[in-house]
Amino acid sequence: MAYRAEISRTNPSLILLTIDQSGSMEDPFGKGPTGRSKSDSLADAINRLLQNLVIKCTKSEGIRDYYHVGVIGYGEKGVGPAFVGKLAGREIVPISEIGNNPARVDNRMKKIDDGVGGILEQIIKFPIWFDPVAKGGTPMCEALRRAKTIIYDWLKQHPGCYPPIIINVTDGEATDGDALALAEELKDMSSEDGNVLLFNLHLSSSDHDPIEFPESSTDLPDNFARLLFTMSSKLPDNMWTMVQAEGFITSENPRGFVFNADMVSVVRFLDIGTRPSNLR
Repeated sequence: MAYRAEISRTNPSLILLTIDQSGSMEDPFGKGPTGRSKSDSLADAINRLLQNLVIKCTKSEGIRDYYHVGVIGYGEKGVGPAFVGKLAGREIVPISEIGNNPARVDNRMKKIDDGVGGILEQIIKFPIWFDPVAKGGTPMCEALRRAKTIIYDWLKQHPGCYPPIIINVTDGEATDGDALALAEELKDMSSEDGNVLLFNLHLSSSDHDPIEFPESSTDLPDNFARLLFTMSSKLPDNMWTMVQAEGFITSENPRGFVFNADMVSVVRFLDIGTRPSNLR
């Protein structure tokens, strides 16, 4: 059955993030003024995702290369790799190299329960691989074309892999054409285990309530949200099971799409979208 391939060091999978870095990503995140921009909040979510992937792949002897990961930004400077630090300029990086090469480690404050009804602030170490950027237009079509080239090369080298996962994060329409045809071309690509998975996270600026993993576009408020829904893959059975376990009310045909997410939804979406259950 599809989406059952073992993910191992000898048969790794690919996770590719395509990130909108256009000027509108400087707008406030979520409903109303939050004090933080979409780009700042999203950068935190991506760095947390990378840290969680490193932890997931860490065993007693070190970090196992179950995944190779790419982060591609698109904005004022066109399309290109978005890692910073030692990994800058690299499109695809084994997870062990990511774990061993953060650009820096920031100190962050985390609120924790003190056990007696109060809250304490604790300093935690927060590794950084990706910085916020928000300038220019939205060349999403160029980004999807670049993703297609990367995935084509990956599939030639890893024909039996768990299918590559692309997570596209955007807050606006493409400024360089119609992205739907390119999305369909990506979803038509496949390994021996199934078709490439394309998920979309829409950071809308509207006041509409978030919509997570819908089965249809009926309740989506605008044409662009409906376009991103159509571009998105249906969730494989193992991810659908995870969505159910998280308490979402879904049909049997949810798509990997979230509209107008808050920060909790962003983190949860990125986690579910990169959490195949067959690591070995």
